[in-house]
Amino acid sequence: MAEITVTIDTEQQKQAISDSLAKLDPRYLVKNPVLFVVELGTIIGLVMTIAPGWFGATGSRVYYAVITALLGFTVIFANYAEAYAELEGEAQADSLRALQTETEGKRLLDEDVDIEDISEDDYEVVASDKIEQDEVVFVDEGDIIPRDGTVVEGSASVDESAITGESEPVIRQSGGDRTSVVGGTEVLSDRIKVEVTSEKGESFLDQMIGLVEDAQRQKTPNEIAMTILLSGLTLVFVVAVATMFFFGEYLASFTSGFAGLDVAELVALLVALMPTTIGALLAAIRVAGMTRVTRRNVIAKSGRAVEAAGDLDALILDKTGTITTGERVAQDFHPLGDADDADVVRASYQSSLFDETTEGRSIVKLAEKMNGSEPATDGGQSDSEEVDEPGDSVDAPREVSTALDAEGLSESNFVPFSAETRMSGIDLSDGTEIRKGAVDAVEEYATNVPGKLRKKSNEISESGGTPLAIAVDKQVVGIIELQDELKPGISDRIAEIQKMGVETIMATGDNQRTARWVADQVGIDEFHAEFDPEEKIELVEDIQEDGKLVGMTGDGTNDAPALAKADVGLAMNAGTNAAKEAGNMVDLDSNPSKIIEVVGIGKQLLMTRGSLTTFSVANDVAKYFVLLPAILAAAIPGLAAMDILNLSTPASAVTATLVYNAFIIPLLIPLALRGVEYQAQSGSQLLRKNLIVYGGGGLIAPFIFIKAMDMLFVALGAFQ
Repeated sequence: MAEITVTIDTEQQKQAISDSLAKLDPRYLVKNPVLFVVELGTIIGLVMTIAPGWFGATGSRVYYAVITALLGFTVIFANYAEAYAELEGEAQADSLRALQTETEGKRLLDEDVDIEDISEDDYEVVASDKIEQDEVVFVDEGDIIPRDGTVVEGSASVDESAITGESEPVIRQSGGDRTSVVGGTEVLSDRIKVEVTSEKGESFLDQMIGLVEDAQRQKTPNEIAMTILLSGLTLVFVVAVATMFFFGEYLASFTSGFAGLDVAELVALLVALMPTTIGALLAAIRVAGMTRVTRRNVIAKSGRAVEAAGDLDALILDKTGTITTGERVAQDFHPLGDADDADVVRASYQSSLFDETTEGRSIVKLAEKMNGSEPATDGGQSDSEEVDEPGDSVDAPREVSTALDAEGLSESNFVPFSAETRMSGIDLSDGTEIRKGAVDAVEEYATNVPGKLRKKSNEISESGGTPLAIAVDKQVVGIIELQDELKPGISDRIAEIQKMGVETIMATGDNQRTARWVADQVGIDEFHAEFDPEEKIELVEDIQEDGKLVGMTGDGTNDAPALAKADVGLAMNAGTNAAKEAGNMVDLDSNPSKIIEVVGIGKQLLMTRGSLTTFSVANDVAKYFVLLPAILAAAIPGLAAMDILNLSTPASAVTATLVYNAFIIPLLIPLALRGVEYQAQSGSQLLRKNLIVYGGGGLIAPFIFIKAMDMLFVALGAFQ
């Protein structure tokens, strides 16, 4: 899978440091109450350093300077985490902007001219920024599409590697759901007429750049709730610590040798008890989540969409292209009536020789593969013989002795597929008519239909395949079995989604038998067969009425209402503009199964936030048992029992705690940006893991670090 390349150089690193200093502006930090309080504490420490007598301070100027510096580093490191994450988003925007090129386009003077008759007199070459919305341009083989638009006539092979990174060209044609083209992509073959759908500066690429650049400024509902929680905790700790100052004055009034609580130490206690770690990393986690989505060639229009993907309760999946490969290939030939294998193979080969569809090419390939020198050992299968059980497939095709001579076959006699007849075929030079197509269409066309036709076609459908009937001179001679193969590993990925508590629902237009077979093979929770696209929005609404969040994919105009209604709507870049505008995510690779990865990224974002929140809270508990005894033990000797680290002095305890508090933030930045290791687990399993790994680690790490720092201070003779 291609990914958008992001490179951060030394100059950009310097820019991140510069931005972290610029974010010290109180008007900016006030949006983050935790860091705002830390900055206020830094200012108080600075005042006490300059004038030690203020606020009743009794410590040395050097001690207060150390506390001030550590508090300042805490804020700077916190700002750096956010600045670095935003830097990655800007680097992505730069990589996308590099794809933009100024091109020229062939603006048609007469929009109604037939595409095959267009000459140099029918268009004028103008710069792409001079082409207005709704104007029609002509794009020939080798031309660059000047602006985003919709194919209104013709079909062409288009190289979209500049956008998606994939080298395989794609087909864009008028009609259907594959009409959208992106400016800057190249037409490799044929010619098309394109109606421009965007104004200058409003192309899809421009929108993507804007979305990436704006990513750092958007907060999700859960993050807003987290910010409110942190604000509440901060207020509680501010009140509690402020109360301790007066409590200390009260203790000093009747306790000899205790002069009260030092303001600098109270500030240190406040900063240590507040959830500064998660408050510092919250923004970085948010931006990093969107970064991971973008690196997988999915453009999320908001952080809300990424987070919602992690909270999904139900996922609506299409069958074709999502669960299956979408490419139906020939799997076997089944003779009927008096025909034998050789008759069916020969007729199938001749009718498909000039059929350039994937199905046609696969039929020719299978026929050539089965054309051995020796006849099949079991002979042909007549109408009276037993048929294969549903689900049987041919791993090693039978050898069939027949002549696959193409001599005498002419492409001019090929009968292309027609939506009206639902058949294709060929008329041989001797007058023989061969047709293949949908079973009911061939059945209606033929005059001689074997009695087992319906039974065999139903069995193929029940095994997940698609039957095509083949007729020679209006006599049905057999069935071609096509199979739409399951995507490799799709069953495991569906199982992972279900393990996370997400219900999987398949909605397909295929018949009931095929839908049931596919659902059983991959373990889908629920399926809907013969489903019209219009019914998808009703399904989305029904699920949401139960209080659930739902996600889905789509690429057509008729998918747009459901994409807009879904909590997570992943639109395909190859689809219509309506679908891309309706969805809150766009997949540049146009891979419908990508939504499963998006759900995983959303879950990882939530897991990362939960893990670091658990670590931060556990840190606060540990620091509480370090600082409170050190500060109050002189006045309340009973608290000495809580001093499990037996630190040398209160000043050493305060300093070591602030050193830990400041430097744990940059140490956690890589984890916040990369995310915790993603595993498909239930909520209870994740909670248990967080409590053991991150909760336990958050309790132990401060004790080890602070004790080590205290021993270092003793060795250096500091705070004696």
